[in-house]
Amino acid sequence: MIDHDAALKAVENSLDRPSAARVYDYFIGGDTHYAIDRDFAEKVRERLPLMGDYCKTSRQFLGRAVRHCAELGLRQFVDIGSGLPTAGNVHEVADEARPEEDTHVLYIDNEPIALAHSTLLLADTADPDRHHAIAADLFDPEDLWARVMDSGIIDVRRPIALVINAVMHFIKDEQDPDGLLDFYRDRLAPGSLLVLSQMTNENPANDEERQALLDILDYYETTTNPGFLRTMDEFRRFFGGWPLLEPGLVYAPAWHPDESTVFAATPSESRVIGGVARKP
Repeated sequence: MIDHDAALKAVENSLDRPSAARVYDYFIGGDTHYAIDRDFAEKVRERLPLMGDYCKTSRQFLGRAVRHCAELGLRQFVDIGSGLPTAGNVHEVADEARPEEDTHVLYIDNEPIALAHSTLLLADTADPDRHHAIAADLFDPEDLWARVMDSGIIDVRRPIALVINAVMHFIKDEQDPDGLLDFYRDRLAPGSLLVLSQMTNENPANDEERQALLDILDYYETTTNPGFLRTMDEFRRFFGGWPLLEPGLVYAPAWHPDESTVFAATPSESRVIGGVARKP
């Protein structure tokens, strides 16, 4: 049963500081955000004017990657750190790619506000037999995976598209992202796909942009999710040596761009890198 009262209470209790999930929603044109989030977002935009486009790049990459996974035959999606349901949700993209509507999607987030909004919004847009949102923490992998297995939505014996999109830049190296990704990769069945992306500090255009990226990290220290940027070489290890689907690990706009892709002509300006790898 969906506890709407509990969800609404969680929303009301979350307004003392910006939520990274709601800030992201604001940047990509969603409508699930509040004044505290918008004020923070505009402060970020003043320092990094293209931040909204970077967020749109991440969201567009998610949509293209999910569509590609579905077209390759993947019918199960686990979205860890899913944030707020907004334009281009995983279940909507997957169902569009597979008109049979045989895909199953499990959204997972540890932030109470994100889960609260998911609970409210999925009630209106999703198929309860195939789409669920649950609370679990990427940093508690044993518990998270137990909840995946208990969800009734996902069969872990079959291939899964594991999506961790626009999340890794909120995990610092001292928090052992390598161990976490090792755990999740080990749990996936052969033939599974791993979708990863994050913001990068690869090749700043100039010293001003380099400093702006550092300033943004300072800003995010005041939110629910402090940040950490990586180069492509630093990020590649999270795929665990699995073969990357073409075109490999690239700036996100260069990954199967379509007519709506932001930065399609100049991918390196996007500040977002991503790729999809298959488990042998």
